[in-house]
Amino acid sequence: MTNFSDRIFRVLSETEFNLTALELFHRTLNRNPVYREYTSALGIDPAQVVRYEQIPFLPIGFFKTREVYAAGARPQKVFLSSGTTGMERSRHAVADLDHYRRSLAEGFRHFYGDPSGYLIAALTPTPEQNPDSSLIFMLSVLMSHTCGAFLSLDPSVNDPLRPLRPLRSKKKECILIGLTYALLDLAEKRPEKDPSLIIVETGGMKGRRKELIREELHERLKAGFGVEKIHSEYGMSELLSQAWSRGDGLYRCPPWMKVLIRDVNDPLSFVPSGQSGGINIIDLANVYSCPFIATQDLGKLYDDGSFEVHGRFDYSDVRGCSLMV
Repeated sequence: MTNFSDRIFRVLSETEFNLTALELFHRTLNRNPVYREYTSALGIDPAQVVRYEQIPFLPIGFFKTREVYAAGARPQKVFLSSGTTGMERSRHAVADLDHYRRSLAEGFRHFYGDPSGYLIAALTPTPEQNPDSSLIFMLSVLMSHTCGAFLSLDPSVNDPLRPLRPLRSKKKECILIGLTYALLDLAEKRPEKDPSLIIVETGGMKGRRKELIREELHERLKAGFGVEKIHSEYGMSELLSQAWSRGDGLYRCPPWMKVLIRDVNDPLSFVPSGQSGGINIIDLANVYSCPFIATQDLGKLYDDGSFEVHGRFDYSDVRGCSLMV
């Protein structure tokens, strides 16, 4: 699997992506009973699948009800989706944490460069407070490449950024990644602006504040922190890769990840560029569970490969750390 993993992170062209996706499709069919059962129920003939657009996408809800995992592989850790009390949570068993760490670091490098060049601060729970969170695992991995800190979410703390001051003397650019409600709370009570900060919101009102449309949210954050743009991260516990936005709500994927938009009335068909629909994701790094996932998120894809996230299907649970409604 090591050589295959290396190939995943070297994918550059559309042809390479298609060939790797098709190979992974057949691997997943052979090794993942849930995916094989779902594909068979659809009546899909694997021999007729010659383009990645023809690959069946597993509804993400299966991660709540079944063990979506390659037969024979041993999980090193199980990540749980975020959710409110009583909500059924997705389970994603990861067999190779080093492979996951590589996907996280390589994805960050693709958009921002080497993480060692940044000071990374997190306005999220700590690994001790939420050890099963994929978001917090990602932040811990990024911090392991550089200096960083998890900041307090306690509303009684007057200056959550105080631990950063001695670290910022190293003159590194500072990326502040946080849950939406926590960033809003901090932006509203900060007395000073700091236009040098790179603010990255990951979604997640978690019932603590009124949901906002992206434009209003970003305007509030820009005004509160005194920055020109708000960056965003789009990921989920069921995947090993993330898309990133460096502003304006437009996300882009690393080369081994791709977004397609399905028709909400015909989930096996895709809509043209610029039209809204359900977000399907191919994550080639997701080799041990399922790389082909139909999410419950709504969005729009553009010709240059960028995409927007508009919200979730009405019947879906509100995801705790991936988007705003």
